[in-house]
Amino acid sequence: MAATSPDSGDLILVEPAKPGSRVAVVTINRPKALNALTRPMMVSLAAAFRRLDADDGVAAVVLAGRGRAFCSGVDLTAAEEVFKGDVKDPAADPVVQMERCRKPIVGAIAGFAVTAGFEIALACDILVAGRSAKFIDTHAKFGIFPSWGLSQKLSRVIGPNRAREVSLTCMPITAEMAEKWGLVNHIVDDTQVLSKAIEVCEAIARNNRNLVVLYKSVINDGLQLDLEHARALEKERAHDYYNGMTKEQFASMQKFIQGRSSKPPSKL
Repeated sequence: MAATSPDSGDLILVEPAKPGSRVAVVTINRPKALNALTRPMMVSLAAAFRRLDADDGVAAVVLAGRGRAFCSGVDLTAAEEVFKGDVKDPAADPVVQMERCRKPIVGAIAGFAVTAGFEIALACDILVAGRSAKFIDTHAKFGIFPSWGLSQKLSRVIGPNRAREVSLTCMPITAEMAEKWGLVNHIVDDTQVLSKAIEVCEAIARNNRNLVVLYKSVINDGLQLDLEHARALEKERAHDYYNGMTKEQFASMQKFIQGRSSKPPSKL
Protein backbone atom coordinates (compact mmCIF):
# COMPACT_ATOMS: atom_id res chain seq x y z
CA MET A 1 0.00 0.00 0.00
CA ALA A 2 1.51 3.31 -1.06
CA ALA A 3 1.94 5.88 1.71
CA THR A 4 0.66 8.74 -0.44
CA SER A 5 -0.64 9.30 -3.94
CA PRO A 6 2.48 10.55 -5.75
CA ASP A 7 0.67 12.82 -8.22
CA SER A 8 -1.67 14.46 -5.73
CA GLY A 9 0.63 17.12 -4.30
CA ASP A 10 -0.27 15.60 -0.90
CA LEU A 11 -3.87 16.77 -1.35
CA ILE A 12 -5.07 13.17 -1.52
CA LEU A 13 -3.33 10.96 1.04
CA VAL A 14 -3.41 7.16 1.13
CA GLU A 15 -1.96 5.34 4.12
CA PRO A 16 -2.58 2.24 6.23
CA ALA A 17 -4.75 2.70 9.33
CA LYS A 18 -1.73 1.42 11.28
CA PRO A 19 1.43 -0.49 10.34
CA GLY A 20 0.54 -3.84 8.82
CA SER A 21 -3.19 -3.07 8.73
CA ARG A 22 -5.36 -4.29 5.87
CA VAL A 23 -7.44 -1.11 6.26
CA ALA A 24 -6.45 1.84 4.05
CA VAL A 25 -7.31 5.43 4.93
CA VAL A 26 -7.83 7.90 2.08
CA THR A 27 -7.80 11.53 3.25
CA ILE A 28 -8.87 14.61 1.31
CA ASN A 29 -6.18 16.96 2.56
CA ARG A 30 -7.02 20.55 1.68
CA PRO A 31 -8.39 21.79 5.01
CA LYS A 32 -7.85 25.54 4.43
CA ALA A 33 -10.26 25.29 1.45
CA LEU A 34 -12.64 22.98 3.37
CA ASN A 35 -11.39 20.15 1.13
CA ALA A 36 -12.90 21.65 -2.02
CA LEU A 37 -11.98 19.50 -5.02
CA THR A 38 -9.89 20.71 -7.94
CA ARG A 39 -9.60 18.73 -11.15
CA PRO A 40 -6.18 17.26 -10.21
CA MET A 41 -7.60 16.23 -6.83
CA MET A 42 -10.52 14.47 -8.52
CA VAL A 43 -8.13 12.61 -10.82
CA SER A 44 -5.94 11.63 -7.86
CA LEU A 45 -8.90 10.49 -5.77
CA ALA A 46 -10.17 8.35 -8.63
CA ALA A 47 -6.68 6.89 -9.13
CA ALA A 48 -6.38 6.12 -5.41
CA PHE A 49 -9.50 3.97 -5.47
CA ARG A 50 -8.35 2.17 -8.62
CA ARG A 51 -5.07 1.30 -6.90
CA LEU A 52 -6.74 0.20 -3.66
CA ASP A 53 -9.19 -1.99 -5.55
CA ALA A 54 -6.26 -3.80 -7.17
CA ASP A 55 -4.21 -4.04 -3.93
CA ASP A 56 -4.52 -7.55 -2.45
CA GLY A 57 -3.23 -6.22 0.86
CA VAL A 58 -6.30 -4.00 1.32
CA ALA A 59 -9.55 -5.42 2.68
CA ALA A 60 -11.50 -2.21 3.37
CA VAL A 61 -11.11 1.54 2.91
CA VAL A 62 -11.91 4.57 5.05
CA LEU A 63 -12.54 7.88 3.26
CA ALA A 64 -12.09 11.00 5.41
CA GLY A 65 -11.50 14.73 5.14
CA ARG A 66 -8.84 16.67 7.04
CA GLY A 67 -9.98 19.54 9.24
CA ARG A 68 -13.49 20.89 9.84
CA ALA A 69 -15.12 19.60 6.64
CA PHE A 70 -15.38 16.23 4.95
CA CYS A 71 -15.61 17.88 1.51
CA SER A 72 -17.23 21.20 0.61
CA GLY A 73 -17.70 20.20 -3.02
CA VAL A 74 -15.98 21.25 -6.22
CA ASP A 75 -13.71 24.31 -6.15
CA LEU A 76 -15.95 26.67 -8.11
CA THR A 77 -13.02 28.88 -9.14
CA ALA A 78 -12.26 26.08 -11.62
CA ALA A 79 -15.87 25.12 -12.36
CA GLU A 80 -15.66 25.14 -16.16
CA GLU A 81 -12.49 23.03 -16.15
CA VAL A 82 -14.13 20.53 -13.82
CA PHE A 83 -17.61 20.26 -15.31
CA LYS A 84 -16.89 20.29 -19.05
CA GLY A 85 -15.67 16.88 -20.14
CA ASP A 86 -14.50 15.41 -16.84
CA VAL A 87 -17.94 14.07 -15.98
CA LYS A 88 -17.69 11.90 -19.11
CA ASP A 89 -14.26 10.49 -18.22
CA PRO A 90 -14.63 7.44 -15.90
CA ALA A 91 -10.89 7.34 -15.19
CA ALA A 92 -11.03 10.84 -13.67
CA ASP A 93 -14.37 10.36 -11.92
CA PRO A 94 -13.90 9.49 -8.23
CA VAL A 95 -17.52 8.41 -7.77
CA VAL A 96 -17.32 5.97 -10.69
CA GLN A 97 -14.10 4.52 -9.28
CA MET A 98 -15.60 4.26 -5.78
CA GLU A 99 -18.61 2.45 -7.22
CA ARG A 100 -16.29 0.09 -9.10
CA CYS A 101 -14.14 -0.57 -6.03
CA ARG A 102 -14.80 -4.10 -4.81
CA LYS A 103 -13.57 -3.34 -1.28
CA PRO A 104 -16.08 -1.90 1.22
CA ILE A 105 -15.73 1.86 1.70
CA VAL A 106 -16.60 3.50 5.03
CA GLY A 107 -17.05 7.27 4.95
CA ALA A 108 -15.86 9.21 8.01
CA ILE A 109 -18.00 12.36 7.84
CA ALA A 110 -16.92 15.14 10.19
CA GLY A 111 -18.24 18.62 9.40
CA PHE A 112 -19.70 19.56 6.04
CA ALA A 113 -20.39 17.22 3.11
CA VAL A 114 -21.65 19.64 0.48
CA THR A 115 -22.92 18.90 -3.04
CA ALA A 116 -20.04 16.96 -4.68
CA GLY A 117 -18.90 16.08 -1.16
CA PHE A 118 -22.42 14.79 -0.46
CA GLU A 119 -22.25 12.71 -3.65
CA ILE A 120 -18.89 11.25 -2.61
CA ALA A 121 -20.40 10.35 0.77
CA LEU A 122 -23.27 8.59 -1.01
CA ALA A 123 -20.72 6.52 -2.94
CA CYS A 124 -19.53 4.99 0.35
CA ASP A 125 -21.02 1.70 1.54
CA ILE A 126 -21.25 2.69 5.22
CA LEU A 127 -21.22 6.13 6.85
CA VAL A 128 -19.96 7.21 10.26
CA ALA A 129 -20.91 10.80 11.13
CA GLY A 130 -19.67 13.23 13.73
CA ARG A 131 -22.22 15.19 15.72
CA SER A 132 -21.34 18.32 13.72
CA ALA A 133 -21.87 16.63 10.36
CA LYS A 134 -24.14 18.34 7.85
CA PHE A 135 -25.08 17.00 4.43
CA ILE A 136 -26.12 19.77 2.03
CA ASP A 137 -27.15 19.67 -1.64
CA THR A 138 -26.61 23.12 -3.19
CA HIS A 139 -26.98 22.16 -6.86
CA ALA A 140 -30.23 24.15 -7.15
CA LYS A 141 -28.76 27.17 -5.35
CA PHE A 142 -25.80 27.60 -7.71
CA GLY A 143 -27.24 26.30 -10.99
CA ILE A 144 -25.09 23.16 -11.07
CA PHE A 145 -26.60 20.01 -12.58
CA PRO A 146 -25.89 16.84 -10.53
CA SER A 147 -23.79 14.25 -12.34
CA TRP A 148 -22.42 12.00 -9.59
CA GLY A 149 -25.72 10.38 -8.66
CA LEU A 150 -27.20 12.57 -5.93
CA SER A 151 -30.51 13.14 -7.73
CA GLN A 152 -31.09 9.38 -7.93
CA LYS A 153 -29.35 7.90 -4.88
CA LEU A 154 -30.63 10.18 -2.14
CA SER A 155 -34.31 9.44 -2.84
CA ARG A 156 -33.58 5.72 -2.66
CA VAL A 157 -31.97 6.12 0.75
CA ILE A 158 -34.22 8.63 2.56
CA GLY A 159 -37.36 8.50 0.38
CA PRO A 160 -38.45 10.73 -2.52
CA ASN A 161 -40.40 13.33 -0.52
CA ARG A 162 -37.53 14.02 1.86
CA ALA A 163 -35.02 14.00 -1.00
CA ARG A 164 -37.05 16.53 -2.98
CA GLU A 165 -37.18 18.87 0.00
CA VAL A 166 -33.47 18.50 0.72
CA SER A 167 -32.42 19.13 -2.87
CA LEU A 168 -34.97 21.77 -3.92
CA THR A 169 -34.70 23.89 -0.76
CA CYS A 170 -30.97 23.20 -0.16
CA MET A 171 -31.80 22.46 3.49
CA PRO A 172 -29.06 20.79 5.55
CA ILE A 173 -29.41 17.26 6.89
CA THR A 174 -27.96 17.19 10.39
CA ALA A 175 -26.27 14.11 11.82
CA GLU A 176 -29.34 13.35 13.93
CA MET A 177 -31.66 13.63 10.92
CA ALA A 178 -29.28 11.51 8.83
CA GLU A 179 -29.31 8.72 11.41
CA LYS A 180 -33.11 8.87 11.79
CA TRP A 181 -33.57 8.73 8.01
CA GLY A 182 -31.16 5.84 7.52
CA LEU A 183 -28.44 7.84 5.75
CA VAL A 184 -25.71 7.20 8.34
CA ASN A 185 -24.93 4.06 10.34
CA HIS A 186 -23.29 5.63 13.41
CA ILE A 187 -23.10 9.03 15.13
CA VAL A 188 -20.10 9.65 17.39
CA ASP A 189 -18.24 12.66 18.79
CA ASP A 190 -16.32 14.50 16.10
CA THR A 191 -13.00 13.41 17.59
CA GLN A 192 -14.04 9.75 17.30
CA VAL A 193 -15.23 9.72 13.67
CA LEU A 194 -12.03 8.40 12.12
CA SER A 195 -11.38 5.82 14.83
CA LYS A 196 -14.95 4.51 14.60
CA ALA A 197 -14.73 4.25 10.80
CA ILE A 198 -11.45 2.34 11.14
CA GLU A 199 -13.07 0.09 13.76
CA VAL A 200 -15.87 -0.79 11.33
CA CYS A 201 -13.33 -1.50 8.57
CA GLU A 202 -11.25 -3.68 10.88
CA ALA A 203 -14.35 -5.74 11.70
CA ILE A 204 -14.87 -6.22 7.95
CA ALA A 205 -11.20 -7.09 7.43
CA ARG A 206 -11.43 -9.96 9.96
CA ASN A 207 -13.92 -11.79 7.77
CA ASN A 208 -13.49 -13.97 4.67
CA ARG A 209 -12.01 -11.55 2.14
CA ASN A 210 -13.43 -13.23 -0.95
CA LEU A 211 -16.93 -13.52 0.51
CA VAL A 212 -16.90 -9.86 1.62
CA VAL A 213 -16.15 -8.79 -1.95
CA LEU A 214 -18.85 -11.05 -3.38
CA TYR A 215 -21.38 -10.03 -0.71
CA LYS A 216 -20.88 -6.31 -1.32
CA SER A 217 -21.31 -6.94 -5.04
CA VAL A 218 -24.54 -8.90 -4.75
CA ILE A 219 -26.06 -6.31 -2.37
CA ASN A 220 -25.17 -3.37 -4.61
CA ASP A 221 -26.07 -5.11 -7.86
CA GLY A 222 -29.34 -6.35 -6.39
CA LEU A 223 -30.33 -2.81 -5.45
CA GLN A 224 -30.54 -2.03 -9.17
CA LEU A 225 -33.26 -4.69 -9.62
CA ASP A 226 -36.74 -5.44 -8.35
CA LEU A 227 -36.93 -7.96 -5.49
CA GLU A 228 -37.82 -10.96 -7.67
CA HIS A 229 -34.87 -10.45 -10.00
CA ALA A 230 -32.56 -9.53 -7.12
CA ARG A 231 -33.36 -12.82 -5.37
CA ALA A 232 -32.73 -14.69 -8.62
CA LEU A 233 -29.36 -12.91 -8.88
CA GLU A 234 -28.44 -14.03 -5.36
CA LYS A 235 -29.43 -17.62 -6.14
CA GLU A 236 -27.42 -17.64 -9.39
CA ARG A 237 -24.29 -16.30 -7.71
CA ALA A 238 -24.66 -18.70 -4.79
CA HIS A 239 -24.78 -21.64 -7.20
CA ASP A 240 -21.71 -20.32 -9.03
CA TYR A 241 -19.89 -19.87 -5.71
CA TYR A 242 -20.56 -23.35 -4.36
CA ASN A 243 -20.07 -25.06 -7.71
CA GLY A 244 -16.63 -23.48 -7.87
CA MET A 245 -15.55 -24.86 -4.48
CA THR A 246 -13.44 -28.00 -4.20
CA LYS A 247 -13.94 -30.77 -1.62
CA GLU A 248 -10.88 -29.44 0.17
CA GLN A 249 -12.39 -25.96 0.38
CA PHE A 250 -15.65 -27.35 1.79
CA ALA A 251 -13.68 -29.33 4.37
CA SER A 252 -11.68 -26.24 5.30
CA MET A 253 -14.88 -24.20 5.68
CA GLN A 254 -16.44 -26.86 7.92
CA LYS A 255 -13.31 -27.03 10.07
CA PHE A 256 -13.25 -23.25 10.43
CA ILE A 257 -16.95 -23.12 11.42
CA GLN A 258 -16.48 -25.89 13.99
CA GLY A 259 -13.49 -24.05 15.45
CA ARG A 260 -15.47 -20.83 15.75
CA SER A 261 -18.63 -22.37 17.25
CA SER A 262 -17.26 -22.25 20.79
CA LYS A 263 -16.12 -18.60 20.55
CA PRO A 264 -18.38 -15.59 21.34
CA PRO A 265 -19.25 -13.33 18.37
CA SER A 266 -17.09 -10.27 17.87
CA LYS A 267 -18.62 -6.87 18.55
CA LEU A 268 -18.07 -3.47 16.99
